[in-house]
Amino acid sequence: MLPADLYLMRHGQTEWNVSGRSQGRLDSPLTALGVAQARRHARTLAGVAFTHAYTSPLGRARRTAALVLEGRDVPLTVLDDLTEMDHGGLGGLLPAERLARFPELAEQRRRDKFRTVLPGGESYATAAPRARRALEHVAAHSPVGPVLVVAHEMIGRLLRLHLLGLSPEEALSSGQPQDTVYRIHLGQLSTLDA
Repeated sequence: MLPADLYLMRHGQTEWNVSGRSQGRLDSPLTALGVAQARRHARTLAGVAFTHAYTSPLGRARRTAALVLEGRDVPLTVLDDLTEMDHGGLGGLLPAERLARFPELAEQRRRDKFRTVLPGGESYATAAPRARRALEHVAAHSPVGPVLVVAHEMIGRLLRLHLLGLSPEEALSSGQPQDTVYRIHLGQLSTLDA
């Protein structure tokens, strides 16, 4: 059983977020704004007595989690299943480069974004079981809460799909701003802005 209070957070802004490069499983460092976002989240969440925290293994998420939990005695576990979706051949490319190399991809994703596999990578459909496994791990190891999860935008959509019982279309219709924490309390979503 999942804890009654689960807080979902996306990593802070990175250099590649600013330039528009696809990150996926590649990494780039947090910008000064990304560090400031994590520190604001730390202040916003200072009154929450987390029993445990989980993070993606990617550097941008781990750094964000460390900043949010700085000075607190909260166990932090790295979960591989929280890794961002694999962007395959899109990784590191700017929007114009993605379009030039994979001109058919935008139309495929327009028709079925959930099932379209990124070239050499994953689709939302193939990544969804990872998101479920991550939540099953949290439920098995942290049944009491509150619990913090620091991950990424795309895998975050899939976490919300499972947590809130959303359809794929509903889950993919929204992202997660880097300055927002989602609190899921007994299956109900609310937001905390930093």
